[in-house]
Formats: sequence, C-alpha cells, structure tokens
Amino acid sequence: MKVKHILYFLFLFHSFAYAQESLDFNAKKNITSPEVNGKTVTFRLFAPQAKTVKLQGNWMDSSPVDLQKGTDGVWSFSKADFTPDIYTYSFLVDGVKANDPNNAYQVRDVSSLMSMFLVAGPQSSSYEVQRVPHGSVTKRWYASIGLQEDRRLTVYTPPGYESNKGKYPVLYLLHGMGGDEEAWMTLGRASQILDNLIASGQAKPMIVVMPNGHTSNAAAPGESAKGFYKIDMMTPDIFTGDMETYFHEIISFTEKNYRVKSDAKDRAIAGLSMGGFHSLYISANQPNMFDYVGLFSPAILPPQNKQSPIYSDLDAKLDAQKNNGYKLYWIGIGKTDFLYQSVTEFRNKLDKNNFKYIYVESEGGHTWSNWRTYLNDFVPQLFK
Repeated sequence: MKVKHILYFLFLFHSFAYAQESLDFNAKKNITSPEVNGKTVTFRLFAPQAKTVKLQGNWMDSSPVDLQKGTDGVWSFSKADFTPDIYTYSFLVDGVKANDPNNAYQVRDVSSLMSMFLVAGPQSSSYEVQRVPHGSVTKRWYASIGLQEDRRLTVYTPPGYESNKGKYPVLYLLHGMGGDEEAWMTLGRASQILDNLIASGQAKPMIVVMPNGHTSNAAAPGESAKGFYKIDMMTPDIFTGDMETYFHEIISFTEKNYRVKSDAKDRAIAGLSMGGFHSLYISANQPNMFDYVGLFSPAILPPQNKQSPIYSDLDAKLDAQKNNGYKLYWIGIGKTDFLYQSVTEFRNKLDKNNFKYIYVESEGGHTWSNWRTYLNDFVPQLFK
C-alpha cells in the first residue's frame, strides 16, 4: 500500500473517532432491550453491581416489577400480553431512576425523560411511519401583541401543500398542562396519524396548528430566551384566561401566513386535558369561529378563585354556541380518568340544554394512549 493511501486511511480513522464526540467504542456486552417479539417484550439491563433492578412503565397500575439477575450480570424481565400501542418505561436501579441505555428511543413528558417502544398491530399502525406521502412539520414564531413577546408554535402542512396553490381547512390542536408546542408531535404522533389518515382517504388534507398553551412560556423548555430553567407543570398562567383571550392572534397569524380557508366550517379546535379546557372556552367565547370542537379528557371548570370573564356565564355562552350552529361537538374520556365525574356533570348540562354532541367512553384513564386514539377518531369527522 502506498504511503499516501496509509495517510488517507489514518486521516479517515482520526475523523471518525471525533465525529461522534468521545463515545466509548471499547467492546461491551451486546444487549438488546427492549426486545419486542409480537406481543411479548423483554427488558434487559447490564448492572452487575446492582442489588435491585425494577421496571416501571405507563401500562402498570401497580408497583414496579422486579427484574431477575443472571450469572452474566444482566437483569431481565419479560411480559407476554402487550396490546399494540406505544409504551414508555424506565428502570429503578437500587432506587435510582434510569432510562434504558440500550434503547435510543426516548421521549419527554413535562420534565421526565422515558424510554419508548412500539408494539405493532392494527391498533398502533396509525402511529407508525408508513410508506405514504408525508406532510411537513415546521416550528414558527409569531408576535403576540397581547402577551408582548414572540411565541412559538408547531405547524403541520399536508402532503402537496408546497406544490399547489389550494387553500386548506385548519385544525388548532392544543396540548395538556404538562405539554408544550412539541407534545402532540412527540407523544401524540400527530404527524404520523395525519399522514396515514390522509393517505388512506379517511381524512381531508388539512393544516394543523399546535401552539404553546402556557402563556408564561414562549416556547418549549430550552427553546426560548428564558433559557434552561427548571420545568414546572403548574405554570402561573394556568386558569388566568390569557390563552383564551389572545388565541385570536394565533388564528390571525395562521391565516396571514398559510393558505387556509377562513370560514367556521373550515376551522376546528381540539385539545386534551388543559387543552380540552381551552378548546371548550375558546369556542364558547367565539361561537361563530369553529364548526368543529373536540374535547379529549377535558378539564371543565376553573378553580373557584379564578374569576376571569372568559370563564363566566358559561351557560349563556353555550346557548349562543348552540343557536349559532356547529357541525360537530365531540367529547371523549376514559372510564378511570380522574376527570370522569366532571365530564359527566358537563354532559348533563349539555343534555339539559339540548346541546347535541358525540360522546366516546374508552377504557383506561388520563393517558396518551387514549388521546392518540381520540385524535385518530376525531380527524376523519372534520370538514365533511
């Protein structure tokens, strides 16, 4: 081999060694975790010095389960009856929470990072990336005059948006108390759901706008001038009415910057938990704005010490919304959701006032498993 070839290979080796920062490429025990085989999932962790290793996951109703230690220092646990869905989990190593170091797929919910896996099947196929045309997802900043700052939102545009001149209906999709403008994309798999529904002809092509519902945060943690701060789910803006009051700025930005239709029959609003609360009051306070409303496990009433005008005279506002007309008012909640009773009372109010709605009651509680399903069921009913 010529000297110049040797020098070239040495250069390549040197470049690759630093291209991945300072990762340790020394030989390590090759572990697959989680190993998904149909509905059976096996979790493994190499921790030869640990005294106990436990597994906690979002499918559990009880305490974490123990992994068993092998002679090779690998702890393991298998579960054989997973239904198709997306799941999150973490380990407890001698009482200390740890994500799975052998699983590159992680997701953030509020301030918690969790390992993630998918069990394939008909129920979860809508959440998978399939070989279909894909929409585009962008993160945009808009100027809020009312809140006196630039704020960020996420926008999904359907396949073909960039290559044609047509106008589209728009869905405003809101997150819960622990979320931000990234939540529906990462935890909710919204872009995969929209791509697959549109490709199969079950849903009309639409633009989806996902704002940050915490008006005291301009963007997701670490993505604004606020810097790297301690993440708190209970931000001071909750139940102030600010999100509902200044929501018109988000609509205005969308209609100025995207080719969207601007009639009520081409606008929808939906949200989960706190976002369902926002959707309820935004649509009630602007009864001519949306023909489609979706409340996913919604909070209903603000605390008694929150007296924003946005929340007052709800019965009269619902009457106006009913009289002005709408095409779909959709409510979904799990049977064990902690908000189940308040939603039942809200439904009784609607029934008493002959306010028509569609109600879906599912298994489970206040979970992303339910909210992904609700979105998948709600979207095909829009803009018919």
